[in-house]
Amino acid sequence: MPLRAKTRTRRIRIAVTLLSGLLPVILGTAILYIQAGRALEQNAQQTAEEAIRQFDLMLDNTAQAARELLPMAGQSCTDVKLALREQVTRRPFVRSTNLIWDDAIYCSSLFGDYHEKLAAGDFSQGRLLLMKGNPVTPDTALLVYRLGKGKQGAMSTLDGYHLSNVLRLIGRQTLLVLQVGPNWLSADGQFHEDAPPAMPTAQSNLGSSRYGFSVTAGFPKGETWRYMRSQYPPLFSLLIFFGVISGSLGHFLQKRTSSPTHEMQRALDAAEFVPYFQAVVHGDSKKLSGIEVLMRWNHPKEGLVRPDLFIPFAEHSGLIVPMTRSLMQQTATLLAPLSASFKEPFHIGINITASHCQDLDLVKDCREFLDAFAPGSVHLVLELTERELIEPTAITHQLFDQLRDLGVKIAIDDFGTGHSSLGYLRQFNVDYLKIDQSFVAMIGIDTLSSHILDSIIELAIKLGLAMVAEGVETQQQSDYLTAHNVNFLQGYLYGRPMPGVEFISALSDH
Repeated sequence: MPLRAKTRTRRIRIAVTLLSGLLPVILGTAILYIQAGRALEQNAQQTAEEAIRQFDLMLDNTAQAARELLPMAGQSCTDVKLALREQVTRRPFVRSTNLIWDDAIYCSSLFGDYHEKLAAGDFSQGRLLLMKGNPVTPDTALLVYRLGKGKQGAMSTLDGYHLSNVLRLIGRQTLLVLQVGPNWLSADGQFHEDAPPAMPTAQSNLGSSRYGFSVTAGFPKGETWRYMRSQYPPLFSLLIFFGVISGSLGHFLQKRTSSPTHEMQRALDAAEFVPYFQAVVHGDSKKLSGIEVLMRWNHPKEGLVRPDLFIPFAEHSGLIVPMTRSLMQQTATLLAPLSASFKEPFHIGINITASHCQDLDLVKDCREFLDAFAPGSVHLVLELTERELIEPTAITHQLFDQLRDLGVKIAIDDFGTGHSSLGYLRQFNVDYLKIDQSFVAMIGIDTLSSHILDSIIELAIKLGLAMVAEGVETQQQSDYLTAHNVNFLQGYLYGRPMPGVEFISALSDH
């Protein structure tokens, strides 16, 4: 009986360990799937908007031709056919032009004198008609724009080649179709009269506010998984890593009487979470401009614990808020006595997460932190991490408004790697972009990463944001970033993270 009980307990432990390891992988994959779906929906929406914009511009050009020809309707075809052909020559997208009298075409830029009755009801909103072709090019689609005033009328046609070219170029990663009335055009230039297909993934329908057409964008079946495989390989590796760590912790914690939350609360009460400072220098002069405050766990038995092993638990349990508060208090205690000697405002960067943005206590913590220093001697920079998404709620906007009134700066950490960085730029008033070290490490090695890095730098300059490059380890990287006007540099080339007391001692010596 005892042997059976021991075997049963062992099986339960194995099951709990496996569940602990699989749960973060399964949940993380589900979250990535949802995030990928949202990213595809956003891509489809943006693609549809860009297609609408391009088609509107093309139709503006086509409609202008019809407007200029309308007053000529009713005149002899012999007198005006050169004017019709002139519009075709002048307008880059116009294939042909026609004049109408009493709902019948009587003059064409292609044939001169011509007669064909029109059915006004075939035109979407009385203006647009998508056709399979005309007698000259029967298998090449064209878009007809019709303008009328009384018995007078003018038509200009837009070549389907230009339409399909826009669909093909804008929707390279997307399924994209143009619909006018019951007819629609696909990116391969084929004209269709049946119902347009439903997009299997992330379908987005958008109609023009100025002309009678709409576009539908989306992705083929299975695109969400393909997107995840192409965009998230490091995150899958991270999920597996966390799965291994979680499984190991699950196995380890079954042999312990205390939970991780209890252990971290004990460590917080014992002031085991201590600040480490890493230098940040000016990009041009390389003089010290400030620090980033990093959290380390000085465990009495395990020694120095890496942050990736305890920060996720701290965020999950809600202890990250009091831990950050303790970190700010310790930093103020160490640096405040030196603040009167700072020749210029000293930048102090501290990471915050979504948990900090759920109430206004962060404003109080920042106010107390700044009050500890000589007035105007420091700039407090809160760095938004993206382990959890910060939702733009009313409380969040109020929080950031009050922080800005307090003089606190906002930075987006690891810009270019998170899924919501661009969303943060749109939703919050940001002061700094912190360029992720993965892009810095590829300087001079990987051309694609260098192009991405250059694009990030160009974006920051256009938005008027200061930049901080992380992970600078070589002189080549430093020279490249300086040449591209990156404002601040941070990395092992200028100093590794140091215990606060050691950093203060080094700072005092200089």
